[in-house]
This record gives sequence, structure tokens and C-alpha cells, in this order.
Amino acid sequence: MSDVLTERQAPAKAPASRPRLPRGPRPYLWTALGILLLALPFYVDRFWLQAGLFAMAAALGAIGLNLLTGSTGQLSMGHAFFLAVGAYGYCAFAGSGEDGLTGLGLPGWLAALLAVALAGVAGGVFSPIAGRLRGAYLGIATLALIFIGQHVLFNAHDLTGGYNGRDVPVLSLFGLDFDESALVVLGVPFGSAEKLWYLALVLLTAGALFARGILRGRPGRAMNAIRDHRIAAGVMGVPVARYRAAVFVLSSMYAGLAGVVLALVFQRTVPEYFGMILSLEYLAMIVIGGLGSVAGAVVGGVFVSLLPQLLNRYSDVLPLVSAPGTGGVAPGEASRYLYGAAVVAAVLFLPGGLVQLAARRTTRNTSGEDR
Repeated sequence: MSDVLTERQAPAKAPASRPRLPRGPRPYLWTALGILLLALPFYVDRFWLQAGLFAMAAALGAIGLNLLTGSTGQLSMGHAFFLAVGAYGYCAFAGSGEDGLTGLGLPGWLAALLAVALAGVAGGVFSPIAGRLRGAYLGIATLALIFIGQHVLFNAHDLTGGYNGRDVPVLSLFGLDFDESALVVLGVPFGSAEKLWYLALVLLTAGALFARGILRGRPGRAMNAIRDHRIAAGVMGVPVARYRAAVFVLSSMYAGLAGVVLALVFQRTVPEYFGMILSLEYLAMIVIGGLGSVAGAVVGGVFVSLLPQLLNRYSDVLPLVSAPGTGGVAPGEASRYLYGAAVVAAVLFLPGGLVQLAARRTTRNTSGEDR
């Protein structure tokens, strides 16, 4: 009898743990997307590669702005200024000076690092103001950066080349020159666009993972607390001014890196590009994609940067869209109308941006599997 009681009271053995399988289609989709992005330079023409490079550069800058505006709640209208600092900083550090413009002749990789650091320093100079202002006041203050930057870019001829801009020095990394010199890979000649594709892909992946780690850690929780309730965050011990200043510097460095990539893709920097419209486009990117989300910044950057290029590419077959000066709506204007309407639609009907749609579908698929 005691043996029977002992057997009944003995705890049941825990079932052997089974290996966890990836749940849902998301891991497979990410794998397929990675393979597709790696294979694209072997199959698509130069137009699509350049369009993708512009999209990846825009996504990098949008990630930085989303950390500042979407996650910390600081409105910035001067993001284009820091892109210009990165682009022209790279030209000044890597330029040879033989064309009569300022150039230190540094190696391309070192010039790129210094240009990103210079953008961070510029953000650090402005960070005391960013740490104390918020909302529309900070937006107006950062708006002044655009006017200051445009004045310097158009008038500092020795540094920027003036209205006509300046050529961008070729980047050299580990003995590989990112120029038009052919590098044959698996029978496919790789020019500057193909080489830059993989560099931009690595930078975007690293930048997205770094920002994702910040948002999922303690700094991300502090940033969200500052955004949602500044006074409560301060009471809980969060150094509000210090966090705001630090995020502003980090956002400026992301913008500087995006400026370097844009300069390498354009192969010529023009002051007019880094104006008010570019800053508004970056705000549209994070609103359309999704505020406070790294994926939203990437999606919004791809959407806003690709739209005018696609309209320009297919203007001859699209209604009401035609080449500039031919009587219809120019592709650039049409793209602004469309993503302006997308911003209004996102604010009214989809506050979480385009990534909210993907999240809803994933939730529905998961609940369907559970049933």
C-alpha cells in the first residue's frame, strides 16, 4: 500500500522539450528577401540599382529621424542639413584639391568615417538647444539650420563648389575602388552601382539592427517615456535633457551616413538638393512608414524615394503624368501629390503607418494557425 502511495505522490516526469520551429512565414520571408537583394545586381539594369541605392540611403536617414521624432517625440525640420554635412564633409576630406576646391586627400573609408563624425559634431553643437526645446519650438529652431546650410552651401565656393556643386571622390575600401572600372563576378561586370549596392546593403542592415537594439533596450524605453510623458519620465529618474541631446546627435550621424551614401551614388553634390523639400520628404517617410518603428522608417524611405523615380520612368504610359514642359503633371510634382495624400491617409486612418497593415495581417495569420 505504501508503495502505491509513493508512486502516486511521485511527481510526473516533465515531457522532453521539443525544438522550437519558426512560427509563421516571417523567417522564410526575411530569408527570401535577403537572397533576392543579394542576387539583384546580377539580373537588373542600372536604373533599378540606382533606384534601390537611393531607397537604401533614404531608409538610413529615415531611421535616424524616426529615432528622434517617432521614438523621442522631437520634431526636426533640419534633417537635410545633416545630410549635407555628411555629403560635403566626405568630399572635403577625400578630395585631392587639384580642382581648386578644398580637399585633404584622405583615404575614402577614413573620409566617410570623419564625415559621419562631423555630422555628429554638428548635431552635438545644436544638442543643447534640442535638449531644452520640444514640439513646434524645436521644429522652428531646426528650420533655421536649413537656411544657414543653404547660405553656406551656395556661397562657400572653395568648399562646396557653389551653385554647380562639386564632384564626389571615388571611395576605396580594402583595395576595391567603387568606380566604373569593371570587376567581373560570375561573368557579370560590376561597375560602381553594383559595388555600392552591397556596401549600402551592409550599412542599412547594420544601421537597422543597431537602431532596433536601442529601441528594444533600456534607452528605447527611456526615449518612449520622454515622448509619452516628459514630466513623468523625469520623476522616474530619466535624464530628459541628456537623452534628448544624445538622440539628436545619433540622428545627425545617421543623416550624415545617408548623405555620404547619396553623394557616392550621385557622384556629384548639388546644394539645391539639400533644401526644405528634402527635410519634408523625410518627415513624410516616417509618417507613412510608421512612427517609432525601424521597419516603418525603411518602408517609408523606400516608398517616398522610389515613387518619383517610377513615375519618371513610366511617365509615357501613365495618365496625366508627362515629362516636364510637355503640358502634363511632372513626375516630381505628381509624386509629391501622391505621398502628400498618403501622409493625410496615414494620419487619419492608419496612425501606425504601413507597417501597421503588415502587423495586422501577421496577427490574423497567427490567430488562424492557433485555431
